Amino acid sequence: MVTREVGPSRAGDAHTSDHPEPARLPSLTGLRIVAALLVFTTHILFYTRLVPGDTGDDLRETFALFGSYGVGFFFILSGFVLTWTARSGDTTGSFWRRRLAKIGPMHVVTFGLAALFVLETDRPTRLVDWLASGSMQQAWFPDIQTVSAVNGVSWSLCCEFFFYLAFPFLLPVLRRIREEWLWPAVAVVLALIVGAFLVGTYVVDDQPRLAAFGVSGEVSFDQVWFVYFFPPVRALEFVLGILLAKVVAAGRWPRIGLVPAFGLAVVGYVLTQYEPYLAGTAGVATVWTAPLIAAAAVADRQRTASVFRKPTMIYLGEISFAFYMVHWIVIMQTAEFIGPTRTFSSWVNALLILAVLGAALACSAFLYWCVETPLVRRFGRHRPKAKNTNPRTAPPARSEGDRVPN
Repeated sequence: MVTREVGPSRAGDAHTSDHPEPARLPSLTGLRIVAALLVFTTHILFYTRLVPGDTGDDLRETFALFGSYGVGFFFILSGFVLTWTARSGDTTGSFWRRRLAKIGPMHVVTFGLAALFVLETDRPTRLVDWLASGSMQQAWFPDIQTVSAVNGVSWSLCCEFFFYLAFPFLLPVLRRIREEWLWPAVAVVLALIVGAFLVGTYVVDDQPRLAAFGVSGEVSFDQVWFVYFFPPVRALEFVLGILLAKVVAAGRWPRIGLVPAFGLAVVGYVLTQYEPYLAGTAGVATVWTAPLIAAAAVADRQRTASVFRKPTMIYLGEISFAFYMVHWIVIMQTAEFIGPTRTFSSWVNALLILAVLGAALACSAFLYWCVETPLVRRFGRHRPKAKNTNPRTAPPARSEGDRVPN
């Protein structure tokens, strides 16, 4: 049986077990919780009325795209980390097994929890919705009910699943790009991201107009689906992450520190408030987070100061995948318990928001330690081909858990 190697053939392309530079990038782990909290902020503002009145309306308008900004960050980060941690001699089957061990069990558990909520509340859900969501295929359906079925955030796993399937075939192609052509390649991907926005705006049917997602009759769902949910379009951000990892590994990233890069990410989000909705909701907006990912990697590579490398940030980053997968369920349960008409004072609302956040983090920690960690250790280990049979000189096997969580 012929197997395809996933890992790079040159040490400069990524970090293997004999590479002298650090394979771990803890700042990127710490940044994950920041992105997850962006998603949490959007969802608690839109799915509850814990911030009522004009203040709530203003906050919902301001932070409507926080969630999409955080998701785009994850997509770019995914390509970066998988490239950075690619192993020489890895096989397609081994890679797919480890990635499925990473996302599969968490998806199954949170899908089950969300299913209980759906059944409890009689939320309209068709057979196709159950099947598509359960198999992580819902983002392929241009249907507003299907893409958000059961666990409303799990559509992004469909995109990630597509990225993982494509990665063993993408990396060997992209690693052949010569160092002097890396930045032109980045420019091409950026142009394709802008092109996807233009196709979504001017080619995809803009009827019927949509009254959801913070949009009031500006675009159709088909347009939103194409730029935001459609896996091949979102894969452009994933490819951007791959190329960024190669740029950093080649030492060709400009001297942009963490603080300026964070500032660029903030400026990028501010600009989304003035862009057309289709530009602000997906790749055109989230490319502004790419410098932050690269700068954080450089900070870890050069061992310079990084607030995202603090132990608390790293731990929160480690549980961020569980947090992302469970927070929507906690928020929706809270909204169902409170009901649409009950109101509270500002102080009580603030305490309730903190309580929801605390409950989501507690559930995340439980799922991380009881579901994700043991199953990744059991099924997510890299088992390299035996090249050195001398136990005194053979390098130890590294597990997926030894690397930056993705």
